[in-house]
Formats: sequence, C-alpha cells, structure tokens
Amino acid sequence: MHKNNIFQLAVVASIVLLAVIFYRLFWSATQPKIEQHIAEFGLTPNEVAAHGPLPGDVSLYAQELACAEKLPTPGYYSSLNAAEIADAHRSGLFPCATFGGAFDAPNRVLAWRSADDYQGVSYINNRKPGELYLVGGEYPTLADPNPAGPFVAKTDATTGKQIWRTYLDNPNASGRWIGNANLNILDNGKIVFAWSNQIVLLDADSGAILKHNTLPSGAAPVEDVNFKHLTVAPDRTLIVKDQTRPTGCKLQGTMAIIKCGMQGMKQPNSQLVAVDPDTLEVLDDIPLPEPSSVPHAVTMFEEKIAIYLGMNASARRAFWDPETKKLALDQNWVIQPMQEGQTTATAPTLIGEWVGFQLNGMGSETVASSVVVANQKDAKRMQIISPFGPLKKGEWSFCPPKAGADPENGMIYSADMGIGKVAGIKLDQATGELETVFVLDNMTTTFQPLIGPKDKRVLLLTNMKLNAPREPIKAALFTENYTEQLTWRDAATGRLLAASDFFPPLSINGLTPPGFGGRIYFPTAVGKGFYVLQVLPANEAQ
Repeated sequence: MHKNNIFQLAVVASIVLLAVIFYRLFWSATQPKIEQHIAEFGLTPNEVAAHGPLPGDVSLYAQELACAEKLPTPGYYSSLNAAEIADAHRSGLFPCATFGGAFDAPNRVLAWRSADDYQGVSYINNRKPGELYLVGGEYPTLADPNPAGPFVAKTDATTGKQIWRTYLDNPNASGRWIGNANLNILDNGKIVFAWSNQIVLLDADSGAILKHNTLPSGAAPVEDVNFKHLTVAPDRTLIVKDQTRPTGCKLQGTMAIIKCGMQGMKQPNSQLVAVDPDTLEVLDDIPLPEPSSVPHAVTMFEEKIAIYLGMNASARRAFWDPETKKLALDQNWVIQPMQEGQTTATAPTLIGEWVGFQLNGMGSETVASSVVVANQKDAKRMQIISPFGPLKKGEWSFCPPKAGADPENGMIYSADMGIGKVAGIKLDQATGELETVFVLDNMTTTFQPLIGPKDKRVLLLTNMKLNAPREPIKAALFTENYTEQLTWRDAATGRLLAASDFFPPLSINGLTPPGFGGRIYFPTAVGKGFYVLQVLPANEAQ
C-alpha cells in the first residue's frame, strides 16, 4: 500500500474518531433542545408555557372526590363528572370542581394537547382521579366525512395517552346513521353507551363489551334513529330517547338533522324507552307525538319519576313507574311556547319548581331566541324572556345548547351562537319572573358549565373566532372555518377572569367538563384529540 493511501486512511479514521467523541460529548445535550424546538413548532403560547402534561393540583384530588361523593347522584358513579352533563338533571353544575385562578387578580392559562389522537371527541367523563373516558368517532368533518365510530376510550387523565379503545360501529360497514352519543358511568362503575338503535354495557377497566341489545325505533326507519339521549332515573332505570334524521337524508352526524331540515325534509317522531341497567332488557317504550331532537332530563316530582322533554313544537312531561314498569305521557303538562318562526325547544333546565327551555334550537332567520320557564305544578304558570331583543334583518338566531342554570343562585344562562351573544338571567323562584342581568358578546355552540361553590361560582364559556370575519356565520359553522377558546367568568356578573388561546373548534354542542385538580378538558372536533387546560394566578404561573 502506498504511503499516500495510508495517510488518507489515517485522516479518515481521525475524522470518524473525532465525530464519535463530539457525538458522545455534545449530542446528548443538544438533542433534547432540538427535539424541544421541533415539538414547540406550531404550539400556542398556553402550550409552550405548560411545557408538558398538566396533572393539576394533586393535593385537591381527595378533597374534590370526597365532596363529589356527598352529592346525591342516584344511578351514577360518585365522581366529579360521571354523567354526560353532571347528573340526571343534566344540570352542568359541578360544585366540587376547582377554579385554580384568582378572582381579583390577573390569571394565566396553561394547556397540554393529548398525547394520542382521538377523532372527533364529543364527551369526556371521569371516574376516579386519574381515570378519564371519552367518546369519539361520531363527528364527521370536511376532512373525514364518514369516520369510523363511535368508539369509547380510556385515557390517562394527565397525558391523554390511550389505555384502551373499543370501536362499536363503522357506518361504512353497517350503513347506520351515526350521530353524537353521550357517555355515562353507572353507580357500579360500568359504562353504558347507546347509539343508532344499539346499546351496550362496557367494562370500564378493560373496555370489554359485557352486554348488548337493540332498541325499538317506533315509526322511524331504523337507519334514521340515534339513541343519543340516555339518562339514569333515580331507581337506576335507563331512560333512553332517540333523535331522528329527516326522511330521505343521507348525511352523517347530528348536524344532518339541521342541514336536511333546512332543505324541507321532515323528521319522524321519536320513541321513549325504559331499559334495565344491568341486563339491558327493554322494559317499556312509548311513541312521542313529535320529533324530540334534544336530550331529556329526569327528576322527582311529587314522589313520581318525571321526565321532561323538549320537542320541535312543544315541551312535555312523561312519567316512569318502577312498580308497573310503565312509561306514560302526562297529558296535563304540555306547553307550546314557540312564536311563529321560532324552532325547537332545547333540552330542559331544572331550577327549583321551574323547568326552563331555550328556544330556536334548530335556528331561525325571522324571530329572536327566547327562554321560557314553566312551573312543574302548573304548566300554565309560564314566563318568557328574549334577552337579546328582536332579531335584526339578515341575522340568524341559533341556540343548540340547553340553557345553563344555577338553582342555588337563581341564575339561567342563554347562548345564541347565531348572533354571537350569551346572557345571564335572574329567575325569581317564587314568581317565575325573569330579568336579564348581563349580556356578553360571545359566540358559542356549547353548554355553559358552572364550577365551584355557591359564593364563588365560575361560568365556563367557549368563544368562537371566525377565520374570515365577514363570512356568514352559518357558512363558517358548517365548514369549521373558525377557532375557539375557553373563558372563565364570574357567574354572577359575566366578568372575565381568564381566557385560553384559540384552538381548533370544539365539537358542536359538546362540553368542556372539569377534571380533578382544577383542570378543564376541551374536546376538539377537527383537531387532535383534546386539550387539558389549567388556570393559575399570573404571579404563581412562572
């Protein structure tokens, strides 16, 4: 071998040796920084500030759970949030959840996006601290108009890392109409879940399907029903009701009701069903006189199990008798509060002796939204308020969520996404009189959860921001051309306490439920999975 070649080989070997030394000395230090910068690319300031998963204040876990276990939630697991919306009343009130920020000083929001992806998350529940359950795969988007689902998943409550996922359907195979489906954890710790005309019991530890049954759809074609509405009665019986897709409509998702309804297609009437919670046996079912596209609420009225129902043209009451195992409509409690041009009464809101309904659940281009309350003892005792005034020319009123309520403080909350406003309304529980306390410029399609104790109640509101401010709101909604944030407000006045960054849109008519340790969960329809949010006083969040 020539000396020149030997010299070249020696040089190459030296360079390789130096590279190895450099790698061992410096790469271990620089690699995390590079990965950090890569990970932070595209993150919002809230996510950058958190810089990792958010366990919340772990010192609050036991305290919050003990508080929740003292609340009367018959039929449901005693937890911070074991029902679709808090309880059988679907109140949206979470008195044991914590607001970690300050009422009289600036606050800061931290955010963490779930480690795993869950298409179209709609509802999120918890059982014990650390356990988080969600439902997804039933929310079509422009990018994924026929998603596989629905599915139920268990995730790590802090990181969002999947523990198990159970797919229950795939409309591309079954041909069923798949709409939003809620999530409830029974008092025995099992998950009950209904969709289409199907119902199952799931093992919450493993995701195994324990029981299955089909539900009667009544006069509606099976392919046009979605038994989304499931609530547990005080005797543990499952009270289930379907929403119906307009006949001839082939669209997927709950919004199919609105989109096809706007084309003049008619919905079949709904069916009310009572189901055994342990065997899933259908105990009784009755037809309803109208379509009922919105969930119902269950409560006790004069020692009877009462079911309040919002419908397309009226609101009604039914009874469930555990002894005879029969459902029956109450012909003496019927209200028809809609003005000509107004649409669907949304899900009922129970507040003392009164039942409230938000009107324009299907939208209106002619008449403003309003809130009506009727007395449980006498439906003729009725009061109506239009907190936003008359609808202006060219405006669209659209109020898909139920009215929120705080029975302890006598407050009702009304959200009209179409005109971009939210109102706080005071209810005189003696007379039923209603008075508007505040009106906010705030656009939201979702519920208005309340957290914290009576004297420091915090109102959670999402707030939408159009990507094209001049685009018609209806077009932006149907094309998901907006972003959305979460705000924390003083529930008595509407005063802003904290606001998150803007994220991909929340699932329409979804919920931002509380988690243990002061956290809030923000499920996205078109983003990746869900966000974990936490508020801290600004001077403590450094």
